[in-house]
Order: sequence, then C-alpha cells, then structure tokens
Amino acid sequence: MNRVLILRPEPAAGRTAAKAAALGLDVRVHPLFAPQPVDWTSPPASHFDALLLTSAHGVRLAGPGLTAYRGLPTYAVGEATAQALREAGFADVVAGAGDGTAIAARIAADGHRRLLHLGGTTVAPMAAEAIDVTRVAVYSMIALPPDPALVADAAPGSVLLVHSPRAGERLAEQMEQDRRASLHIVAISPAALAACGESWASGQASALPVDDEMLALAARLCE
Repeated sequence: MNRVLILRPEPAAGRTAAKAAALGLDVRVHPLFAPQPVDWTSPPASHFDALLLTSAHGVRLAGPGLTAYRGLPTYAVGEATAQALREAGFADVVAGAGDGTAIAARIAADGHRRLLHLGGTTVAPMAAEAIDVTRVAVYSMIALPPDPALVADAAPGSVLLVHSPRAGERLAEQMEQDRRASLHIVAISPAALAACGESWASGQASALPVDDEMLALAARLCE
C-alpha cells in the first residue's frame, strides 16, 4: 500500500492522521510548521457586529483576549474551528464548509458589516467587498527545520497532503526534483497545489478545502 504523508501542523495533523488510519492508510506525520502565539491588543467588541476565525489555531492561541467577543455572532471556516470555538465558550457558531471568501459572503448575507477576523500573521486572500474587515493576527506559523525523516519516509508512490500554499512552498524547498517523479500531491486548494511546483508524479486539488475530500483523493491513489 502507498504511504500518506501529512505535513500540516499539530494538533490538526493528528486529527488528519486518525482519519487516514481509519481508512486503512499507512500514515506518517511530518509537520512543516508549528503555530506560536503573538502579542496582540484586543479592539473593543463594540466596534464590530460579527467575529470570524479561519483556523482552530487562532482559537487555541488567542489567549484570554478572545473571551471579549463571546457576545458577537461568530463564524468559522471549517467544523474543527467551529468546535474549538464552542469549547471556548462560544454558544452559537456558524461553520462554513468553504474558504474565507465563502464565509464572508454568508456573513454579508446575514446583514453584518463590521467584521473582526482573528487569524494568523499570514492569511489566505478573502474577498469581502460588502464588509468592513479588521484583521488582527493572534498567532504565527514558524517554519520547522528540514526533517531528513520526511525525505526518508517519502517512498515511491507516497501521497503528500498539502494543506496550505506555504506548506507547498516549504515542501518544494525540501524535496529535490529527482524525488518528485515518484510522489503524488493532494492539495487543499489550487493555490496550494501550484505552490508545490512541478515534476511530481501527479497533483490534484480538493474540490472542497476539507480533510475528508483530500483523504478521499489520497485513498484512491493508494488503491
């Protein structure tokens, strides 16, 4: 059976690995980044009429300042982020299955115009023309040193799961051209796939930016 390599940060990598193992896949976890909190000042909640978090890392690493916004209508990209918010005391969270642009459209449709987005120092583009968005970074992704075990575990036929454009860029830096021809890429988005560069055995972008879709593609490659 072909091997699946998970490159996303913990603790999300562990959740993806558990799902992959439940599908009977041979899994290895090699995070390329680690999230770390950054100092931030929480703007007054009264300045906003909705809150958005696009990653569970933001919920975990925002610290006590996050509690100031429990009274705002709250939105999340992905069910994992929504669940993290619920566990942090946010009672009514709307989870979006798409990307930031999709959830921004939902927020606008719900009549909100002043949005606070708590996220990372690097965020994916989000079209939100009908909303005034204030973005505040509460965490950053720190690149981990190159891991020789990643290259060693990338046996011919392996499938690498790429969850962000930055991960694609980092992977391209670490995997030499002569190794790529025997490896397959499953990316969370077309942008993440493009960041991986060329010369891979195959490359596919998930139709939806969710683990289940990526793992379904990986499982078919492993059959």
